[in-house]
Amino acid sequence: MQNLRNVLFVPHGAPTFALNPGAAGAAMTQVASRLPTPRAIIVVSPHWETQVPTVGTATSLETIHDFYGFPNALYAMKYPATGCPEGAQEVVAALKTQFPHVDVDATRGLDHGAWVPLLQMFPNADVPIIPVSVQGHAGPAHAYKVGQALAALAEHDFLVIASGNLTHNLGDYRIVASQQGQSPAYVQAFSDWLEEHLRHRDVDSLLHYRQHATDGVRAHPTEEHLLPLFVALGAAGPSAQPQPFYRGISDYVLAMDGYAFV
Repeated sequence: MQNLRNVLFVPHGAPTFALNPGAAGAAMTQVASRLPTPRAIIVVSPHWETQVPTVGTATSLETIHDFYGFPNALYAMKYPATGCPEGAQEVVAALKTQFPHVDVDATRGLDHGAWVPLLQMFPNADVPIIPVSVQGHAGPAHAYKVGQALAALAEHDFLVIASGNLTHNLGDYRIVASQQGQSPAYVQAFSDWLEEHLRHRDVDSLLHYRQHATDGVRAHPTEEHLLPLFVALGAAGPSAQPQPFYRGISDYVLAMDGYAFV
């Protein structure tokens, strides 16, 4: 890869990814090592959904264990991150250039969509974090606009990490896992469709993936886990070229592809 822009789309997988990061985790560690140390990381997670764009302004960020029925070791894990209240106000100002209503949350910590990938990329928790929410009801064009609002910050000393998964159908997971079956064909097919259209920067088709991609709706019965991809695409800027730094599948139905931008 060439010099990277300060924007990444990363997978967070199932919560157990924190315990067994494997090749995807190694790829995330490697790509993070190629970036300059940022002043702060703006992290966008689909596990924080709000009605309007919302920015976390806390000084100290609690590790949120927002999952149930997983190994006890996961609940003992902490990511002792600090916040960046001053930087958060810059994020608020940037978002207000695109959105009339932007909220702040002085108590929000880091859900597993944020801290699990951060653990792979910045394991020492030594870079301040600014959480930003997702509007799952608002669709890809809205998420792309969020990214565009953050683009100026990404051009300077902020790193934008958008966390999600390219496929996310938990109903299918329960069926396939109970049968100990194989990954459904649409998981690879849809991630391939995304890779092709990202490679060609076909933004219009990407934003309308539910109409253009045969497997789009099945891959995402709800959209929140794909929306961070559009945030990253917008934040990277119109001339950025997306490049996958990892491609793979976990837990039958989770495409774990990650993208950097050059």
